[in-house]
Amino acid sequence: MNLDRRTVLSGAILSGIVSLTGASLLTPLPAHAALVGFRPTGSGSVDHSAYDALLKTHVIADAENYNQVDYRGVKSKLGALKAYVASLEATNPVTLSPNEAHAYWINLYNAKTLEVVAEAFPVSSIKKVNLGGSFLFGSGPWKAKLMTVNGVELSLDEIEHEIVRALFKNPMSHYGLNCASYSCPNLGARAFTGANLDAQLNQNAVDYVNHPRGVKIENNRITASKIYSWYASDFGGKGKLKAHWSSLASADKAARIAGASIAGYDYDWSINAL
Repeated sequence: MNLDRRTVLSGAILSGIVSLTGASLLTPLPAHAALVGFRPTGSGSVDHSAYDALLKTHVIADAENYNQVDYRGVKSKLGALKAYVASLEATNPVTLSPNEAHAYWINLYNAKTLEVVAEAFPVSSIKKVNLGGSFLFGSGPWKAKLMTVNGVELSLDEIEHEIVRALFKNPMSHYGLNCASYSCPNLGARAFTGANLDAQLNQNAVDYVNHPRGVKIENNRITASKIYSWYASDFGGKGKLKAHWSSLASADKAARIAGASIAGYDYDWSINAL
């Protein structure tokens, strides 16, 4: 049975129903009882300048605004990257403002993913980085407990599903989280902050929808990223997807979307490397 990791949540809180064909009927997630304590209630902020400098140096956009990562360069600076991740682990996100906390969790997810892939590089896909953490799904790093925040051990899946999706309930979050793969929205060339969060998520969304890996149109038929199938409910349901894409697409592409039907969904897990 070929199940994709993004259709499956942590074993203890699995809320999707997985069919024998590998399809997942995901429902919106409530925050797990042990993680609801991460809800931000303060007004603090975080210094992401070290991570920002690393991204500006090693994330490079091509002519179609697809960002590729210089993993060899990142690997040479693993000490600095690990120090940044450790600084986030030492921060209490509850003391942050909502926007700062949202940026904090996206940066922690992305920085840890960057660290994991850089350590394993060269590798053709993040799915080949097997860190365990699941008795059933052995590939990929997503279920391993890789971080500790406020004394709670966390996996990448828990940050994505039980914190970012559950606490912030913002579909634009999907354009910020990066899984080191071709079909994922860009890893930004700047760190997220409370101040730039909304603008940077929107720019990532525009770049993704206007790139064929996000929404491809051929012969009046749309093949979209599987992100929109896996998380259709986050975007208001599959019936709202064309309107969502059109709000982000160029005028020409929006017109083509309006006249096309959704034929299917696809995802390429090839590494997003230079």
